[in-house]
Amino acid sequence: MEAVYLLCYVASTTITSSLLSLALAFQSIRLFFCRFGSPGPEVGGREGDGDGDGDAAVWLYEGRVHHARRRPVAHAFEYPVRYALIDLDRVPQPPHLSADRAREIAHTNGPVFLLTIPANMGYEQNPLSVYYCYEVAEDEGREEVGPAPILRMCIAEVTNTPWGERVSFVFCPGSDVVAKPLHVSPFMDMLGNWCMFADAPGEDLSLVISVQHPTLGNYFTATLRARRVHSFDSNFLATYFWLMPHKVAMWIYWQALKLWWKNVKFLDHPKYLSSRYRDDAVLRDRELLSQNAGQSKILPNCTSNMDFKGRWCVWSEAPWPWS
Repeated sequence: MEAVYLLCYVASTTITSSLLSLALAFQSIRLFFCRFGSPGPEVGGREGDGDGDGDAAVWLYEGRVHHARRRPVAHAFEYPVRYALIDLDRVPQPPHLSADRAREIAHTNGPVFLLTIPANMGYEQNPLSVYYCYEVAEDEGREEVGPAPILRMCIAEVTNTPWGERVSFVFCPGSDVVAKPLHVSPFMDMLGNWCMFADAPGEDLSLVISVQHPTLGNYFTATLRARRVHSFDSNFLATYFWLMPHKVAMWIYWQALKLWWKNVKFLDHPKYLSSRYRDDAVLRDRELLSQNAGQSKILPNCTSNMDFKGRWCVWSEAPWPWS
């Protein structure tokens, strides 16, 4: 039944994306005549501004996502992506966390930046968005000079369309291990742990998630490598994210169909097997935290946010991707 639901969702997404894409021509005409009639958020790296990124509210990144599965069958693919890194103190992004809420969760006091693919043509597709939460010296605040803010904590926001669920949890940048809290693929069970890596965004950024499974071992890795875009003009900005969410959805579901064709076992959502699957994930994560206690290479800087009682982790219903 779930396989039929997934196929129906892929078909509906394809049809809706095709219809909305017809509006691109009309949208381009409108933008041509009333382009940027009102000032928007300042974007880092604008051509002719030099570096100037310290005063920007939004930075643009372009890169590639690579997925590699090693068991039970070998399967790998890669696709291009475009992201925005947004200063949430200057450009709030509903329905995401506010900067103040992110600081409260992460126990930090500095800037908060959100890495995400903005909605486009009425559609949003973000399998993973990341909040980068920085710490500044108490006596310096966010004033001009002084020590540079330190990336202290990250918050992952994982959405599992087509099931319409979202989980948000803290993880320590550099390296962390999190018990898998969400059914994100019909070809993976809930027993794996997510090994998370994130560096502080600069000229380049990296995100790596590998899955450690009790029987399959390190059998899956997802990687994002991106580089900051510096030279562009307003015409470029108007089209930078056009159909980006739609393309991500199509690439993901096309690869799901290929896995199904390779006879990889299709797994039902764990909620059909146990209503306590989220509680089980929390218990497994507490065990991980207990095992990793005192290992600074695993949990550096995270003692104020996570202890044996568990890390901050919240499940919610994801907003409907079409708006």
